[in-house]
Formats: sequence, structure tokens, C-alpha cells
Amino acid sequence: MSWGTELWDQFDSLDKHTQWGIDFLERYAKFVKERIEIEQNYAKQLRNLVKKYCPKRSSKDEEPRFTSCVAFFNILNELNDYAGQREVVAEEMAHRVYGELMRYAHDLKTERKMHLQEGRKAQQYLDMCWKQMDNSKKKFERECREAEKAQQSYERLDNDTNATKADVEKAKQQLNLRTHMADENKNEYAAQLQNFNGEQHKHFYVVIPQIYKQLQEMDERRTIKLSECYRGFADSERKVIPIISKCLEGMILAAKSVDERRDSQMVVDSFKSGFEPPGDFPFEDYSQHIYRTISDGTISASKQESGKMDAKTTVGKAKGKLWLFGKKPKPQSPPLTPTSLFTSSTPNGSQFLTFSIEPVHYCMNEIKTGKPRIPSFRSLKRGWSVKMGPALEDFSHLPPEQRRKKLQQRIDELNRELQKESDQKDALNKMKDVYEKNPQMGDPGSLQPKLAETMNNIDRLRMEIHKNEAWLSEVEGKTGGRGDRRHSSDINHLVTQGRESPEGSYTDDANQEVRGPPQQHGHHSEFDDEFEDDDPLPAIGHCKAIYPFDGHNEGTLAMKEGEVLYIIEEDKGDGWTRARRQNGEEGYVPTSYIDVTLEKNSKGS
Repeated sequence: MSWGTELWDQFDSLDKHTQWGIDFLERYAKFVKERIEIEQNYAKQLRNLVKKYCPKRSSKDEEPRFTSCVAFFNILNELNDYAGQREVVAEEMAHRVYGELMRYAHDLKTERKMHLQEGRKAQQYLDMCWKQMDNSKKKFERECREAEKAQQSYERLDNDTNATKADVEKAKQQLNLRTHMADENKNEYAAQLQNFNGEQHKHFYVVIPQIYKQLQEMDERRTIKLSECYRGFADSERKVIPIISKCLEGMILAAKSVDERRDSQMVVDSFKSGFEPPGDFPFEDYSQHIYRTISDGTISASKQESGKMDAKTTVGKAKGKLWLFGKKPKPQSPPLTPTSLFTSSTPNGSQFLTFSIEPVHYCMNEIKTGKPRIPSFRSLKRGWSVKMGPALEDFSHLPPEQRRKKLQQRIDELNRELQKESDQKDALNKMKDVYEKNPQMGDPGSLQPKLAETMNNIDRLRMEIHKNEAWLSEVEGKTGGRGDRRHSSDINHLVTQGRESPEGSYTDDANQEVRGPPQQHGHHSEFDDEFEDDDPLPAIGHCKAIYPFDGHNEGTLAMKEGEVLYIIEEDKGDGWTRARRQNGEEGYVPTSYIDVTLEKNSKGS
């Protein structure tokens, strides 16, 4: 099957077909381009979606890492990778399919134009040969007619008796001339006809088949290129399927990693305050005074004791017990007792109670004006932040449990920083030793400023750790003490009838007046109390300062290089030694900055 033999007379049809083939190629290229734009827009929208829902955490307020949140963040990461694979598909299609199609379409246009021009030239040459042959044919035909006319004229004159011999001779010469010219045109026509037939045979059996064959090969290559582009279009998608499958598997694994029990525990860890739940409200019996003896308006001695104790105890418990969970009473205005009790003596020495406010009226006022005593946890948390003001260094504005967690986190961070500084100090010391052994490698003195800076950082970090550990010990001690006091108060409530303090501890003195909560004092901890000993400690040795220490932080003792100090407390493993000057000034100095010499008896102890 060949276009040259089967379609030898369909030049115009082949012209239209090849043009349609190139148009179809360009149409498919346009389709691929739009598909690429869709993939790019899809990937862009996916990335914008991931960016929109990605967590925006700050370094100061890190949200709890719930497993459901972590799983969602992992899904977002996998979706971002999936968007990247869509971009890979777009890039592969643009490079392998669209770009190749556009280049090939340009080459096809050039090749088609060349083949069609060759075909038109061959046709024009054949037309020219036919025109020459046709002209010679017409000329031969014309000369033949002229020769026939000359022959007829000669025969007429030759048969005419009246014609002269000269006229006959002239007609004969004219006939011979026309006959000769007709013969020449006949030969010319025959030559042109033979030439045209040869060119026509060559045109239809050699030239045109060759041109049509080239057009056929061009069109077949176009079809093959389309097939390759179809395959490349699919391969661009198929290549990323394994990675996309991994992304989907990652999403499934993220879904399986959700742990509802762990999330519940995180809620507890995030919001646990460490406070004990409030206890039961005691029954406040105001009716016992209504049934007192009308004759003398007094109560028996036993009832006086119980009445006095119950009145003060109940008010103290009602007003002082739950101030941490509600509004803290003001210290300058003691809470109003329901009976405003006071004692008076009779001439015989007996005591009786009088009432200045009616108990029922007081209870009604309490119901009308009283605020809820047990607010929600949210208001409790908000109440702490309002009472304690902005965030403090020791996190005392937080509930005990949250304060303990924050302090522990800070201690862990400081320990990591301390380890880094210690490693850097060791590296500097090793480098210093190398420089001392090999002076040509460097000056050991050049490392002294950096070494001193590192030592200062180590001292600062150790002080910070010591301070935070003291605060942590304070929190843990208070938390444990509160639980013990809570347990004992629940047991002894009906037995001792003691007054509960605002902090939840009970006092056994039933005769104490009801007072407001104590004023909040500054943040004094065990760390601050260590420097407030009344009696000076005995010296257990002495030390000599190897490096100078500025001692800017509270509780530290500044010293100069070479200064001799008394040792009054050894290093307990925190990197600090307690020392004293001759003038009695005491404080902590870095153990790594001094050369310690202890007494023999102290070493043995």
C-alpha cells in the first residue's frame, strides 16, 4: 500500500489530509497544555490548603501534641508531598509530551511544506511539457491545413485551361513549401509528444510516487509520535503512583496512630491544677439559739462552749475554706458572722451569748448577695491569672501541677544547655592543653576569654538550675502537704471542730477570732532561706580562687583571682561551694573556679 501508486491523482486530498494531521497534533498539544495547567493549579491549591491548616505555634505557647492533632499534621505533610507529585506530573508532561509535540509540529510543518513544493514543481514542469507539445501539435495542424489549401489551389489551376503556366508553377511551389513546413511541424510535434509522454511517465511513476511516499512517511511518523505522546502522558502519571501510594499509606498510618486514651491523658496533664476538691459544707445550725431559755436568755455552759465553737468554726469554714476556688476575701474587712457573737459575764460569773443580727435575716442576705462558691474550672484558671498578675519567673501564677510541669521543663532545658556548655569547656581545655604542648599551633592565652565566658555561662546555668530546683521542691512539698492536710481534716472535722485556714489547713484553737486571709508575701523559697542562718557555720577548710568571679546573682560571693576564702559547706553535686570571707560575708562560689583544701576531720566525716 503506497500513496504514490494508489493516490497518484489525489494531490489536493493529500494536501488537506497532511494539514489536518498537523492540526490534530497541535490540538492534542493544546489538550496536554491545559492538563498541565490543571495539574499545576491543583498542586498549588493543595499546597495553599496545607499551608492554611498547618499549625502556627509560637515558641512560648506550644499547644498540646494530641495524637489526633499529630495525625492531622502528618496527613497535611503527606498531602503536601502528594501536591509535590502532582507538580512532578505537570513537569513531566510539559517536558516529555507538550514540549516534544510542539517541536515535532514545527518540524512537520517545515517538512510538509517542502514536499508539497516539490510536488507542485513537478506538476508545473509536466504542465509546461504538455503546453509545448500542445503548441507543436496546433502548429502542425495549422501547417497541414495550409498545405491542403495549397494542394487544392494547385490542382484547380492545373485543371484550368485558362490558367497560365506561370500561375500553375507558382501554385506548385507554394504547395511544396507548405508540404515541407507541414513535415517539419510534424517532426516537431512528434518530438514534443515523445518528450511529454516521457515526462508524464516519469511524473506519475517516479516523481509523484517519491513525493507521496515522503508525505506518507511523514504522516506515519506523526501518528507514531502521537502514540508515543499518549504513552508518555500515561507514564507521567504512572511513575508517581508508587510515591502517591506511599503518601496514602502514610495517611492511613497517621489515622491508625490516633490514641484516644493518650489524648485524654494529655488533657489531664495540660489542665490539672493540683488542687484538692472542696470538702462538704458543714451544717450551720442557727435554730439552736431560738430555743434558749426565755426566763434568763442564757444558754447552759455546755451549750455556750459548743455554740461559741460552732459559730466561729462554721463561719471560718464557710468563709475561709474555699477562697482559692472563688473570690478571695479582703483582709481588712473580716467576714460577718451570722450572729456577731460576743460574751458577757453575769454577777455570778456565768457567761451568756447575745445576738446583734437575726440569724434568719443574715441567711437571707447571704442567699441574695452571695456569689457562687464553686466556680467552673475555667473561672478558676482565669481567677489565678487575675490574682497573680502577669507571668512570673517562678510560675507562681500557675496552679501547682502546671507550675511543677513548667519548672521541670525549664530544668530539663537548662540541663541540656549546661551539658552543651560543659562539652564546650572540655573542648576548650583540650585545645588549651594542645596549645601548651605545641605552641606553634596556637596561643593558649587566646582561649582564656572564651573559657572564662564558658565558665560564667556554666555558673549562671547552675544557679538557674539550683533556683528552679528549689522552686520545684517547694511546689512538690506544698502539693504533698496539702494532700496530707486534706486527709487529716476530713477525718478530724467532726471531732476537733477546728478552724480551717484559707489555705486549707486546720487550726486546733477554737477561741481564735475569724480573720481574713494573710497577705501574699514575696516569692521566698528554700533557695532564699539558705542565706538567712542566724549562727555562722564553722569553717571546714579553705580555698584559693583560680579564676575571678563577679558574683552578680543573688546568693553568690564575688572573688578575685588568688583570693583565699573559708569553706563552710562542701559542693553537694550542683557545682557550688559555700564560702566566707574573713569579714564574715558569705555566699556560693563555683567549685570549678577554686582550689579547695579541706580539713582532715571534715574529709573523714
